[in-house]
Amino acid sequence: MKTDVLIVGAGPGGYRAAEYAARQGLQVAIVEQDEVGGTCLNRGCIPTKTYVHSDTFDEAVVRQQQVVAQLRSGVEGILRHPNITLLRGHAQFVSPSACSVSVGDDSGVLRPTARECSSNDNTITARHIIIATGSKAKLPPIDDISTDPRVVTSTELLQLKEQPRRLAIVGAGVIGMEFASVFHRFGTEVCVIEYLKECLPMLDSDIAKRLRKLMEKQGVMFRMKTAVQQIADIDADVVLVATGRQANTDGLNLQAAGIIPASNGFLPVDDNFRCAISADTTGSDSMEATVYAIGDVNGRQLLAHAAEMQAVRVVNHILGRPDGIRFDVMPAAVFTEPEAACVGPSEDVLQSKVTGGVSPDYHCRKAFWRANGKAMAMGKTEGMLKLFSDCNDVILGCHAYGAHAADIVQEVSVLMCRDTTVAQLRDMVHIHPTLGEILKTAVE
Repeated sequence: MKTDVLIVGAGPGGYRAAEYAARQGLQVAIVEQDEVGGTCLNRGCIPTKTYVHSDTFDEAVVRQQQVVAQLRSGVEGILRHPNITLLRGHAQFVSPSACSVSVGDDSGVLRPTARECSSNDNTITARHIIIATGSKAKLPPIDDISTDPRVVTSTELLQLKEQPRRLAIVGAGVIGMEFASVFHRFGTEVCVIEYLKECLPMLDSDIAKRLRKLMEKQGVMFRMKTAVQQIADIDADVVLVATGRQANTDGLNLQAAGIIPASNGFLPVDDNFRCAISADTTGSDSMEATVYAIGDVNGRQLLAHAAEMQAVRVVNHILGRPDGIRFDVMPAAVFTEPEAACVGPSEDVLQSKVTGGVSPDYHCRKAFWRANGKAMAMGKTEGMLKLFSDCNDVILGCHAYGAHAADIVQEVSVLMCRDTTVAQLRDMVHIHPTLGEILKTAVE
């Protein structure tokens, strides 16, 4: 089977690339060995958010199944485009020139689902191949971590049918903090164990500390600067290990394509998300593919919306079409209670660039939820925002926690994409009363 674009993985990056390429008239084959939608839809962002917005554990279990099924059906609908062939099976590279990929199930049989395709031909050739296989949970080197039956990753935690009475969470990153907030609200006794000094390292430390202290007041226990030596030492019914992610490249046979993962397992790419192909594997075939890697598998920005925009960049590159996507402006959110969000560098990062007693070449402006009329009316007065700008007052970033912090940070990310100055933001009208006025307050 020959096609213009072959995509391995039907998660947010994969199905977005397929949909966009198909609309541009390209013939697309997309391979998925599991459910379409990837980790985000089936085992990550979406199921977690149903928990965030459910009142009880039992309600969350039911709603998760309903919401995921409905959204998965929507993705399957996208992949029914006449220019897209969806193939169910496992993909692996077979050609030294990186243009051929075999697809099959455990018995090696190709299973076409979206368009008719010969079941006798399980090799696909394409000039453009996009690896979008995502990531999986990474377990730390603890002796009994694989033998203690209480240990789960976020995938297994979301499959629980009974609410745990006591939950220990190893890791205070995004996944750990979100589940800590959710299960505490459900009534579970929660303890978070973290090796680092502070939680959520991508957040400004001032914001992260305030959020952690608030969660402590709410009843979540934290053991910071603590290394877990043995899972057996943890007193809990369930132990969630949320210590990071690793590239999901098992069985792809990358060496056949001449693709060499970095030391951390992720796939190195250039600014157009092309993988470097070893010269030793390029053959004399008349057809050689350009191989791209998007989303979590390249390790650049492990966010679903980053994967989607990387997909757009890759298809544009295939089409020879320039774009103005700013990958240096990538907002992110943590859906705790209250939520936190950030875009651009934290003050910790900006301060680290100040050396030799030189005055900082940035400005930091703060605003608080307690001074906002809408926040007071909502009874959501806990929160703080920090807005950073450079010496020319061009906005550099924003870190915040509080009700709807993600919405406010999203506004800042839009302004940053247009190199907006503080003076220009000051002249922009904001609806009253809204939480968005918190941003306006910071610059007045």
